[in-house]
Amino acid sequence: MQSAQAIHASSGDADFLYATGMHVPDPAFWFRKGHRSYLVASALELGRARRQASVTHVLDEVAWTRKVERAMGRPPRREEVYARILLAKKVRALDVPASFPLGTADVLRAAGVEVTPRSAPFFPQRMIKRADEIAAVRAAQAATERALEAALVILREARSRGGGLRRGGERVTSETLRSAIELSLAREGLVAQHTIVASGDQCVDPHDCGSGPIRPNSPIIIDIFPRDTRTGYHADMTRTVVRGTASREVREIYDLVHAGQRYAFDRIRGGCDAQAIHRGIRGLFTDAGWPTGPRDGRNQGFFHGTGHGIGLDVHEPPTFGDRPSTLPAGAIVTVEPGLYYTGIGGVRLEDMVLVTPDGCEQVTAAPKILEI
Repeated sequence: MQSAQAIHASSGDADFLYATGMHVPDPAFWFRKGHRSYLVASALELGRARRQASVTHVLDEVAWTRKVERAMGRPPRREEVYARILLAKKVRALDVPASFPLGTADVLRAAGVEVTPRSAPFFPQRMIKRADEIAAVRAAQAATERALEAALVILREARSRGGGLRRGGERVTSETLRSAIELSLAREGLVAQHTIVASGDQCVDPHDCGSGPIRPNSPIIIDIFPRDTRTGYHADMTRTVVRGTASREVREIYDLVHAGQRYAFDRIRGGCDAQAIHRGIRGLFTDAGWPTGPRDGRNQGFFHGTGHGIGLDVHEPPTFGDRPSTLPAGAIVTVEPGLYYTGIGGVRLEDMVLVTPDGCEQVTAAPKILEI
């Protein structure tokens, strides 16, 4: 028995958006059997789906609901309508994402449709980016770089006062810089959540969003990973800067993290061993006298992955860290080594690259400047 594929989600789910090419705010039902794909569209979405959805058939959910109601003698549940549609299309077995709703699966199974969850990636082809996808990521990245510059302008104009930074009489805080970044992105149609602007020892927790005053001569990690609301594609970039003069230790680990990026750029190509590259970077850091391990009850050093795939999800396959993995040509991945130590702060640099058969192409154009 040959399985079809199905997704029950909104366009907030990257697989659904990839399958339909259409933004849908409420959960809808998509399935594919052989070369034919179907989107079951509500009255709200029917007309737009017929114009925009990248499927071979758009099915009118209202018309099907009426048909099923006549057959059942009562108003059907939406999932029961989906089941009748599948049976009418001679679908008896479905592969679904692991996130497929359990309630929907139960109704389909009760109707005689076999439902089998599949682990990610549900669409392995998502790792290999088409030309339009590459263009969408590049556009999101260009807007991200302009948003970074909005924050850097504030830092350049700030002056050291009373142990902190002030601009026009106002304290410069993580919140100040985050607001400038996210406002810049919003003006260009991108949405950013949990943007990281962390300084000092806040940097030692790589996902600490940061809060409070920014101090002069202290490292500031700025990590921006927005989604373009028009295309659904993400960008991801990190820069580390110091307003003033960096300490000797910060300059040393900054140069080392930058060298770790170059180590990766020199070795990335289609089919490369991502795990070996990751471990090579960690070895480079250790050999330079900056090891990784617990210290004072906290992880310190380089204790996260080198990177990850990016596209409709900000973190998607392929993986690029301690787990075995290869990077296929056509993937877009981040390269983001970092070093973090209490009492010093942290440094992370992150660029996106397009993996090619014999190397990689930079997607990120923003310069790397430590002291501003």
